[in-house]
Amino acid sequence: MNQTALRNNLVVLSGNSNPGLFKEICSYLKIAEGKASVERFPEGEIRVQIQQNIRGRDVFIVQSTCTPPNERLMELLILVDAARRASASRVTAVLPFFGYARQDRKDKPRVPITAKLVANLIAVSGADRVLTMDLHAGQIQGFFDIPVDHLYSINVLGDYFRKKRLKNLVVVSPDVGGLKMARAYSKYLNASLAIVDKRRESERETHVMNIIGEVKDRNVLLVDDLISTGGSLVEAAKALKKEGALDVYAAVVHPVLAGSAVEKVSQSVIRELVVTNTIPIPPGKQSPKIRVLSVAKLLAEAILRIHSNESVSSLFAQSGVEA
Repeated sequence: MNQTALRNNLVVLSGNSNPGLFKEICSYLKIAEGKASVERFPEGEIRVQIQQNIRGRDVFIVQSTCTPPNERLMELLILVDAARRASASRVTAVLPFFGYARQDRKDKPRVPITAKLVANLIAVSGADRVLTMDLHAGQIQGFFDIPVDHLYSINVLGDYFRKKRLKNLVVVSPDVGGLKMARAYSKYLNASLAIVDKRRESERETHVMNIIGEVKDRNVLLVDDLISTGGSLVEAAKALKKEGALDVYAAVVHPVLAGSAVEKVSQSVIRELVVTNTIPIPPGKQSPKIRVLSVAKLLAEAILRIHSNESVSSLFAQSGVEA
């Protein structure tokens, strides 16, 4: 599709969650930033108005459901509803970070499956499809009754560590649940694989039991989909150093960084924590140990392919993941 047709038919809008990423995506696509007002009434209700004509156009709404998650989720739902009522031909919810993804099953009696509830809300609000990145659990795609395109940041994070040319590298999963992701990185980086066997004492505390695999005298790359309080990652890094690991790096897609997570990382044995900008890091939560890589190009390319009805999975042909 030529650039003129692209500009005429494609509109990218955004809520208040990640304005920097939104601007980067529009810049890569070489289109004007979509105009939408997302404000608050005095009592706190969200007030949305799309400030341009989108009738018959292909609309993508970029919104991470990050802190504060309930506010960001409501902004997304109202934006989708506004776009649908403004007669958009198709509305795609672009969630670089899908919040509530950790609540994807009944792991205790009488608890909800909130990830499924959020999936229902997005579909009922009027979204025709969803574009998201590195879900906490891949099966969440099945919670949606609309098409889902699931992106992976392994090309972005993996290429960064390829360029470092770390010797004797071992990729480590901080828990058994992240083994599939760690295996993809080990294949991508041509490195060996290890696992940290841990026990979760509470929502905030974990205890490392064993390390499965050889890490002594090796550089370590811990990989995970998100970092919240930082406790698990820091404890895993400490255990790895205790077992004789050399430098410990971490590659984490979504920097939730709740509470004192940044302080924990800054004071830990982790040499460098590399994250993406699926969630913006506020100025007060930055650290010399934390490096942010942009996924704007990846998201923009996926948006362009969806808009042009081309393959999205081909973006990951060489990454070792199953898109």
